[in-house]
Amino acid sequence: METKKIKISVIIPSFNTKQLLRQCLSSLDKKLELIVVDNGSTDGSQKMVESDFPQVKLIKNSKNLGYGAANNQGIKVAKGDYLLFLNSDTIVKSNAPSKMVDYLASDPQIGVLGCRLLNKDGSRQASAGWFPNLPVAFIMLFAEHWLGSLVRGSFNKIKEVDWVMGAAMMVSRKVIAKVGLMDEGIFMYMDEVEWCWRIKKAGFKVIFYPGAEIVHLFGASSKSGRKDPILNIYRGLIYLYQKHQTLWQLPILKTMLKLKAGLAIVLATLIGNKNLKEIYVQAFQITRS
Repeated sequence: METKKIKISVIIPSFNTKQLLRQCLSSLDKKLELIVVDNGSTDGSQKMVESDFPQVKLIKNSKNLGYGAANNQGIKVAKGDYLLFLNSDTIVKSNAPSKMVDYLASDPQIGVLGCRLLNKDGSRQASAGWFPNLPVAFIMLFAEHWLGSLVRGSFNKIKEVDWVMGAAMMVSRKVIAKVGLMDEGIFMYMDEVEWCWRIKKAGFKVIFYPGAEIVHLFGASSKSGRKDPILNIYRGLIYLYQKHQTLWQLPILKTMLKLKAGLAIVLATLIGNKNLKEIYVQAFQITRS
């Protein structure tokens, strides 16, 4: 008897997000191939998946290997032609995976497809954007509040972009075979940007598709507050420039990162925020490596 071919595999990395992961898995169609890669959780996540979602393929890591490494483990066991990479702090709405694969499969030049991400209250969340060249990096660091919509956002129409949020992105197996796996040199944050960079360089398009919607409980899976996002974005930006940009641009980026950290340290000192000050002291140290 011939085994039925799997069209969509869903890969979900998770680290100590038991309740969020339960909610995410409950929102998914059980007919999909569901793969959870647990990065050494100690909150009972693994037992919860085994008892409540026995159909899920569970990969158990003894420690946190990072976002890219976990996704790569999922890729290697997935059987679907199309792979949907999901954060554990997402809630899938209205057959979003099927809508995404229908659009992605309609154009072989699409390398990555991202959907519209929503906040818990239904408002739109920035879901895609432009590569962090020096002008974009400047806006990210110093003018996000005023000019952030110029470098990332959520759009009304289908739009070709540079990257889509890794919280919910779909890639075909054929594209992965040509471009390769995610770069495990980035532990977390900016990994999807680096992958999209390589995919676009290989001649594929990165598309934001608002026809499918997924709720992203942004920040809910982070146990460290602002620390991990800030420090890992610093590391990720430097890594991206070392790998993909010309040599003269890296010192300029590091100067901007140092200036941002220095200003943040002064502000945190003035307002008495010791935690924020310590975070940016660590960020400053990253730029000196």
